[in-house]
Amino acid sequence: MLSFEQALAIVGEKVSAAKPQRATETIPLEDALGRVLAEDVAADRDYPPFHRSTRDGFAVNSAEVGSAPVTLERIGEIPAGQHFEGRIEKGQCLQIMTGAPLPEGADAVVMIEHTRPLAPRIEITRPISPWDNVVRRGSEASAGSKILPRGRRLGAGEIGLLASVGRSSIQIFVQPSVAIIPTGDEVVPIERVPQWFQIRNSNAMMLASQVKAAGGAAKVIGIAPDEKEELRRMILEGLQSDLLILSGGVSMGKYDLVKEVLGELGAEFIFHGVAIRPGKPLLFGRLRGNFFFGLPGNPVSSYVTFELFARPVLRMLGGEPFEMPVFLRARLAKPFRQRHRLAAFMPARVEMQAGGATVSPGGWPGSRDLGGVGAAECVLVLHPGQTDMAAGGL
Repeated sequence: MLSFEQALAIVGEKVSAAKPQRATETIPLEDALGRVLAEDVAADRDYPPFHRSTRDGFAVNSAEVGSAPVTLERIGEIPAGQHFEGRIEKGQCLQIMTGAPLPEGADAVVMIEHTRPLAPRIEITRPISPWDNVVRRGSEASAGSKILPRGRRLGAGEIGLLASVGRSSIQIFVQPSVAIIPTGDEVVPIERVPQWFQIRNSNAMMLASQVKAAGGAAKVIGIAPDEKEELRRMILEGLQSDLLILSGGVSMGKYDLVKEVLGELGAEFIFHGVAIRPGKPLLFGRLRGNFFFGLPGNPVSSYVTFELFARPVLRMLGGEPFEMPVFLRARLAKPFRQRHRLAAFMPARVEMQAGGATVSPGGWPGSRDLGGVGAAECVLVLHPGQTDMAAGGL
């Protein structure tokens, strides 16, 4: 059986090799948060566009302030948003505010704390070097240089950067569409009062929310019964989306029909089963040009396998490059024991303490426990063979 690392690498390779076509659209910048750039963005001018003061103080020629104290003639002032028409000559200085452009003849700014007024002159009490307290023109970006690459997901910082270079609209990739099909006769709509042997359709709402958080557009097709013809119809409808996700029906039970129906439709099964807990029965394949996942139906299994496998695919379909997840080390807040020797991915909570990050597994009785997911802030990863772990262990 494939390890988690092997299975995810296969997913990345298959989707990357397929080179999915990605439509683009141009939208106003204010609507672009969370979307993925479909173009490289260049600076429209040098940034900063002038030598900019980083302190309130006095613009000087540093060659005159190589030693201190020095007295200079104050010839005026320049606030941010304005500029000085003249030039600083020998023996002169100009009062300057943070953010203002240096005048001609100056190459440094003396902080106001290091000066003393001797009207109409200024005494400089500390020596200074060239370009002290100055951000030089073009040091952040030169005109025409790339500031954001195609494939970057836009956060608040990127939005601010785009605004600074005058991009009121931007070309982005169209959000990938994801069809979601929960399966099973025991599943009923969330607005219905279930019988004692039934469960509400929590997986569809949970997965749709995960799709949205990953940058996709979710479409819940409906609840597929344990009956082949209706399941086949729903799968064919789901293939009109960029990615198909089925929840449930992928184990080996008599009424687990997902793999059988997909096979009858001509699906390529890339793998079925990964050595992880929860989520061992995970199914991944391709049908009629579209990739699909068959997630285990237990809620925590669906949640975890989406985050580990479907989210990276959705990001690739949305225009981002494939990336393996980043795992951080933390200490266990309390002892933990598990019976299984599979890699485990469990809902958990993390806290910062004096010694660093500590993590506590949520009270998680099994893969049906959505309460553990609702209380979780992270996923605790235990590697194969880690069965008994002491408090404080990494």
